[in-house]
Amino acid sequence: MFVDKQKQALAYDIEPSRIKNRVKGNITLSYLEGFDLIETANKIFGHGNWSYTISELSQVSQETNANQNTVICYKALIRLMVYSQDHNKHVSKEDVGFGTGIAKTLAEAHEGAGKEAVTDALKRAMRSFGNQFGNSLYDKSRNHQIQPPTQTQGQTTPQTQAQLPTQPSAHTQHQFTSLHNLGLQVLEQGNNYIVMGDDIFNKKDSIKACGFRWDASHKVWYLPREQQAA
Repeated sequence: MFVDKQKQALAYDIEPSRIKNRVKGNITLSYLEGFDLIETANKIFGHGNWSYTISELSQVSQETNANQNTVICYKALIRLMVYSQDHNKHVSKEDVGFGTGIAKTLAEAHEGAGKEAVTDALKRAMRSFGNQFGNSLYDKSRNHQIQPPTQTQGQTTPQTQAQLPTQPSAHTQHQFTSLHNLGLQVLEQGNNYIVMGDDIFNKKDSIKACGFRWDASHKVWYLPREQQAA
């Protein structure tokens, strides 16, 4: 259902700078912010190619804490829909989330709990699409506290850039006509051009002839833009 550009974007490791941390009790939790997931979905799937509905939003509990604040917990069930570019196919995911609202007034506590529950459910549903939506954060064997890799002077790699792949100019596309004739795409990602397409490894000689290098850690062919321009 997804095009090659979307499949490769979904397969990338998550950019470390997107990961946030908070302490809950004695545990440090890693997470993605709600707006970050929405922006990522717009970039990968496209505006208008995904949506969600709230199937259930209900109060679970209500109490008063030691500071005389109202503490309310909500449960949300959402249904996430992602469509193909022609809208002839779609994928549907459902998941549940919980949120807690703490405030002096009932209205503010209800508002906070409801919003947090819906966002939590949306995060859980989106993570089924992989690392770009935080699925790897649930893998306890990984260390998510690391910083982005240090660049070698004069050299960049695709994963040091936060941007998702985009279409380069028509002039640039023309310079890679030999790759287009093989059914490959050349896209911009940060300071690099990268190659995408089917059966890419059997076409590696042609890709290397255009100056691209293989980044084994991120499994992508890339060419720094300044080198191509030169």
